[in-house]
Amino acid sequence: MNTTYPGSRAATPSVDQVGEVMGRVRSAIESVIEGKRESVDLALVVLLAEGHLLVEDVPGVGKTMLAKAIGRSIDSSVRRLQFTPDLLPSDITGVSVFNQETRDFEFKPGGIFANIVVGDEINRASPKTQSALLESMEERQVSVDGTTYRLQLPFMVVATQNPIEMEGTYPLPEAQRDRFMARIEMGYPTPKSEVDMLDSHGAADPLRALQPVTDAKTVLSLIQAVRDVYVAPALKEYIVAVVNATRNTNELRLGASPRASLQLLRAARAHAAMAGRDYVSPDDVAALTVPVLSHRVLPSTEAQLSRRTVPEIVSALFDSVPVPQA
Repeated sequence: MNTTYPGSRAATPSVDQVGEVMGRVRSAIESVIEGKRESVDLALVVLLAEGHLLVEDVPGVGKTMLAKAIGRSIDSSVRRLQFTPDLLPSDITGVSVFNQETRDFEFKPGGIFANIVVGDEINRASPKTQSALLESMEERQVSVDGTTYRLQLPFMVVATQNPIEMEGTYPLPEAQRDRFMARIEMGYPTPKSEVDMLDSHGAADPLRALQPVTDAKTVLSLIQAVRDVYVAPALKEYIVAVVNATRNTNELRLGASPRASLQLLRAARAHAAMAGRDYVSPDDVAALTVPVLSHRVLPSTEAQLSRRTVPEIVSALFDSVPVPQA
């Protein structure tokens, strides 16, 4: 597309410009998603940090709508994959088909070839199909019949899970969950937000009225700006100490991986840039520790018996780590 949007720049933008552009994106998304500022902001942090998002919640609270709104607001391609038990890996990655006219095989791209890929009810597909996402999420490419195909950038997978209807599902293994930068729950809207939703969305699909406020090229430049956000050595040690705390407690039988440290760092950079800062502070780490770490760890039997939730455990562990002094 040749459309130029406000904020489109060839050079790497400043963090002030990151906050400005993402503020417009947030406002556009909130015209569709009512009363979910925290969830919207976290989704945008994941986008800027080049991560992937896992959304676990009951049906009808806007999980898929959030992903589609992100794609439309940044004028990027969105594809939805409905995960079912009969979904094949080739439906995700693509397949080589023999062309009778050219007498040669040609590649037919699968559903993964988009900027924003919505994986609806990912836990309803078989483990083999789930694993087809692994290479694309980590390497941003797919390999079919010995040929590697690069994916469009920016690229983010937003996978949804329904935690209630567990019959006929295949829970995501730890290795797959670890690929997601953050996990969120949308939650039910407040009564006021739900009334506002009835007023604004009751007559038509709100996505149809959502207009792009930036483009993929600009988002890529914002991602580059996020990479340049400064992280002091003491903050890196702080992140490692927080993650290491999950590995040294009787309340968890599986602690967070080294990948968790890296993704917490990247998310903190994006969080700082969205706030208009060119440096990471302890507050950025505090805001992201629970959504970035909770889905990567497993509670011990003792913790389950005491009815302590994983977010509660992770939050308490975070509080136990001394904050670095300025």
